Amino acid sequence: MPKNKTHSGTKKRIKVTGSGKLRREQAGRRHLLEKKASKMTRRLEGTEAVSDNDNKRMRRLLGR
Repeated sequence: MPKNKTHSGTKKRIKVTGSGKLRREQAGRRHLLEKKASKMTRRLEGTEAVSDNDNKRMRRLLGR
């Protein structure tokens, strides 16, 4: 049986913490920032935990 491959798109977007939780960047911080309020772009800083509904699917894509 061949090895399972990690999903390349997912491994670039999802980071696994030391305790095994999944973190992701928030959407809306890449482009067209001039028209967005500074308050909104500050709110979108940093990472957020992957939702419980997506957790199982993301782990499968990461080969965990």
